[in-house]
Amino acid sequence: MTQTIEIPPRTGVAFELKRGERLRVIDPEGSQVSDMLAFALDDIGEVISNGRTFDYEETIALTTGNTLWSNRSNPMLKIVADSVGSHDFLLTPCSEDTFRHFYPNKPVHRGCFGNLAAALEPYGVVPDAIPVAFNIFMNVPVDGGTGRLSVDPPTSKAGDHIEFEAQMDLVIGLTACSAYASNGGAFKPIDYAIVRAHAG
Repeated sequence: MTQTIEIPPRTGVAFELKRGERLRVIDPEGSQVSDMLAFALDDIGEVISNGRTFDYEETIALTTGNTLWSNRSNPMLKIVADSVGSHDFLLTPCSEDTFRHFYPNKPVHRGCFGNLAAALEPYGVVPDAIPVAFNIFMNVPVDGGTGRLSVDPPTSKAGDHIEFEAQMDLVIGLTACSAYASNGGAFKPIDYAIVRAHAG
């Protein structure tokens, strides 16, 4: 039986995901974002790349059937299921600087950047190596006329999920996002499960 693991609000984790295994990320309560990073297990210099992904997939609206690519032009994760269809791959993980910039009257939090840095440190990932994350369930409309971005509350409902299939052995970083705007002003958990590859 597949075990579902909870990431508490405003925290993050890191774990290994082997080629052929599937990662299911679930929004258990609705309207909560999860920042995801991927590094090649055997060489953390190879990392998920929004630029390569946009180039090869020819879209910024990534959903079922699309692949997330590495900075070395290798496929890392294929999206095999998606009940929401709205995610962001433009904006960097929120950080202490994000909070100072956008929320000057609220307490500073280390954000997803700090949570990812701490979780990935045992794998040798340093903060400066953290790229733009694939922001699961994040709702970032782009104005077609001006190109202006906005951050709106996620459209995900309780139980919504996205599922990826690993195309290589990976280290995954995953958070329950910490920024006010990204999550509609509230902070909730994120659940995930690893579906093991079938033998043969």
